[in-house]
Amino acid sequence: MFNIFKTAVLMAGITALFLLIGQWLGGAQGMMIALVVALGMNFFSYWFSDKMVLKMHNAQRVDETTAPQFYRMVQELAQKAELPMPAVYLIQEDAPNAFATGRNPANAAVAATTGILRVLSERELRGVMAHELAHVKHRDILISTISATMAGAISMLANFAMFFGGRDSEGRPANPIAGILVMFLAPMAASVIQMAISRAREYEADRGGAEISGDPAALASALDKIHRYAQGIPMESAERHPETAQMMIMNPLSGGGLRGLFSTHPPTEERIARLMAMVQR
Repeated sequence: MFNIFKTAVLMAGITALFLLIGQWLGGAQGMMIALVVALGMNFFSYWFSDKMVLKMHNAQRVDETTAPQFYRMVQELAQKAELPMPAVYLIQEDAPNAFATGRNPANAAVAATTGILRVLSERELRGVMAHELAHVKHRDILISTISATMAGAISMLANFAMFFGGRDSEGRPANPIAGILVMFLAPMAASVIQMAISRAREYEADRGGAEISGDPAALASALDKIHRYAQGIPMESAERHPETAQMMIMNPLSGGGLRGLFSTHPPTEERIARLMAMVQR
């Protein structure tokens, strides 16, 4: 429940930041233009981001004939989660990873690498796919899409502020030093909020996935394995498209990626500790 509340607060924060920059750039009119731009970008992301992401990773759709065991596993977990059956995809990558996408539960898709099918036991794989279905159930794909779009729009507005300057409350040109500060600080603040939203949703998906599978220890074991393999096996499609890293169950760029405030995922050790605490209840 805390993570849900935290997400709501962070989403309100990134929206407020976006509107404030729009108002600073062009007064009330600038704020309205900024809002229209954000709505347009979100509409596009809402309808087309799933197809784009699956194509980026060259994901191939499978069914009960082409991948019977994996497909039936997802089908069973979807029934337990009381979700419509999502489209199921496989990605030809040695790095173990998985993600969910789609604008809503009725149009969702889950994807896993062939590497994760080889590395994990059946129990562990169930935990991972339950985690992805928890993302679908919580509509995290939509939340992450909106937060990423807003962060990108804030960066765009900050660049406009640098070149065109802002306006004060009376419509006069603002201090150019303020424009420089906005250009650097606003995108950084937006990224911090976006990453915090992503981390909160991962914790919530871990909890929800453990409840769907009924086996938090298996998900904890899977996270430990994926984390260790991610250090040595690069995910080539994610390296070509790093913007999709936040969608994965484990950051595929974690071997050399940023941590702390700018990390898309919580520390693996903390995720495992929280799951093992559920085992002891």
